Amino acid sequence: MTTDHETLANLLKEDRRFEPPADLAAAANVSGDAYEHAAKDPGAFWAEQAERLTWAEKWDTVLDDSNPPFFKWFTGGKLNASYNCVDRHVEAGRGDKVALHWVGEPEGDTRDITYAQLKDEVSQAANALTELGVETGDRVAIYMPMIPEAIVAMLACARIGAPHTVVFGGFSADALASRIDDCQAKVIITSDGGYRRGAPSALKPAVDEARTKTSVVEKVLVVRRTGQDLGENGWDDDVDVWWHDAVGSASTEHTPEAFDAEHPLYVMYTSGTTGKPKGILHTTGGYLVGTSYTHHAVFDLKPETDVYWCTADIGWVTGHSYIVYGPLANGATQVLYEGTPDSPERGRWWQIIEQYGVTIFYTAPTAIRSFMKQGREIPDQRDMSSLRLLGSVGEPINPEAYIWYRNTIGGDRTPVVDTWWQTETGMIMISPLPGVTAGKPGSAMTPIPGVSADVVDDDGNPVPNGSGGYLVVTAPWPSMLRTLWGDDDRYVDTYWSRFKKQGYYFAGDGAKKDSDGDIWVLGRVDDVMNVSGHRLSTTEIESALVSHPKVAEAAVVGATDPDTGQAVVAYVILRENAGDGGADIVKELSDHVRKEIGPIAKPRQIMIVPELPKTRSGKIMRRLLRDVAEKREVGDVTTLADSGIMDLISAGQATSTED
Repeated sequence: MTTDHETLANLLKEDRRFEPPADLAAAANVSGDAYEHAAKDPGAFWAEQAERLTWAEKWDTVLDDSNPPFFKWFTGGKLNASYNCVDRHVEAGRGDKVALHWVGEPEGDTRDITYAQLKDEVSQAANALTELGVETGDRVAIYMPMIPEAIVAMLACARIGAPHTVVFGGFSADALASRIDDCQAKVIITSDGGYRRGAPSALKPAVDEARTKTSVVEKVLVVRRTGQDLGENGWDDDVDVWWHDAVGSASTEHTPEAFDAEHPLYVMYTSGTTGKPKGILHTTGGYLVGTSYTHHAVFDLKPETDVYWCTADIGWVTGHSYIVYGPLANGATQVLYEGTPDSPERGRWWQIIEQYGVTIFYTAPTAIRSFMKQGREIPDQRDMSSLRLLGSVGEPINPEAYIWYRNTIGGDRTPVVDTWWQTETGMIMISPLPGVTAGKPGSAMTPIPGVSADVVDDDGNPVPNGSGGYLVVTAPWPSMLRTLWGDDDRYVDTYWSRFKKQGYYFAGDGAKKDSDGDIWVLGRVDDVMNVSGHRLSTTEIESALVSHPKVAEAAVVGATDPDTGQAVVAYVILRENAGDGGADIVKELSDHVRKEIGPIAKPRQIMIVPELPKTRSGKIMRRLLRDVAEKREVGDVTTLADSGIMDLISAGQATSTED
């Protein structure tokens, strides 16, 4: 990938701006001078943020950079993550404050859990895990639906210094076994099942199958959620233990131990498109400082009055950082929802926002676009005037999706924070600050105070405004990954070798700076196409397509082409009110891309499809769409939320129109 001026230049121009609401700006947690303050002395800045936590022992050194890229933060300091998320709020007299408004998928299945109740249950679970033989440093795997016990399990592990690895409840037995084996997890915490689209969905059988593929598991702790039959061989008295027996009978008294700031907190596996999953290691002190500070700053959290809701699953890093550790360390009241956004009705999310008076809402662009497809009639039936801030996470948000989100869900009055970060970074790195930054649809804007990031060319030099290149982080940050579990060499090679000379962190994303110098994240460098010598971003062409009034969602790939090297192939989902789009829809969309970007970006082929292949975290699997576009056998579909989608798309290949 070259990064000359034409490379990833800002083809789409965005002139819309949304200034912060005056009342929010006046009372914002973070003001504009924070950028300069942090830049002047980053170490002192992060030391200040660390003071927001409770430390058993103060640190000696804020940043130990003596052995890059193996950085350490707050060395000599000791703390307990669970104590910071639960006990200290109770001790401060806020025990009666609701920590979790839990909403199960079946209508009417709800629980409100206060900080005092959460403390008791976390203490019981910590005692139960100790009773099961879990010691400091032992790993525990968690494979659960979005129920309160999942959060309790994570905090109980943190309380006793046992690093957890949470595996998304939709993953297969093979995926679960490989992760358990890699980190040698001694205990698995799971449930009989969870609810998905109105029906019980079993989890325990996958755990049983995973156990046949690895010999490391000693005990399985099982929450009874659905009460479904576990089958003839679904229970092993030597291994399986009911949560209600072990945790329910344990003492609510438990004294948390203070651990070193660099004590491992959790391992989270990211599945690459090839090769074995990478076990991202996060440690305790820096991670908690980073997540609690960013949750306070980016979402402008007022814990006394806000009701916060992040729709992620705890199986992903967003759930770790912005459901569990960040919000609870800040004493937030939040909504936790078990099910899918469209069950038992398509407006379920909006109903929950209205019912609980949600003020801060954080979700993924893929969800926003699916709601765009349905139209605004459903959200318009609900009163969502409580909302004061919206957030977006997971991938770049198209400008039109941003506008729809702001207008339809936010009533055209709420700032939208479009956040860029990764499993590896642990915390939000680039985002608007809602009381400071004028929102610009589609742009993550600038690094937050305390973070140094830039867009550079092949040689590591910053690119001028209006140009594109590689997104790098140029200085260490507290919540950064420390290594890959058991594989220091792969850690160095994966993240630090590309710009070794400069010492920059690079995880594979392309980006551009617009004429104002604001950053637009363009997704993986692999998703950049070379069409007749021009480097085009899939994200930009997708945004052009989504800006058409009939389009809800689009995915674009580059397919091998004998004439141009690569050609643009687009897969498009239409909005419901557009019907089949009409006889000329393909030409209409092709002309629209030409008008928005230019002839060079005009798709060779546009396919109208009912759905796109997405992983369970909502990311589009472009690799599979490339297989279809190049008429190859479709690759591995096991990580898709719905593997049948590829059959529908492949069948539609014959009827799509070539332009």
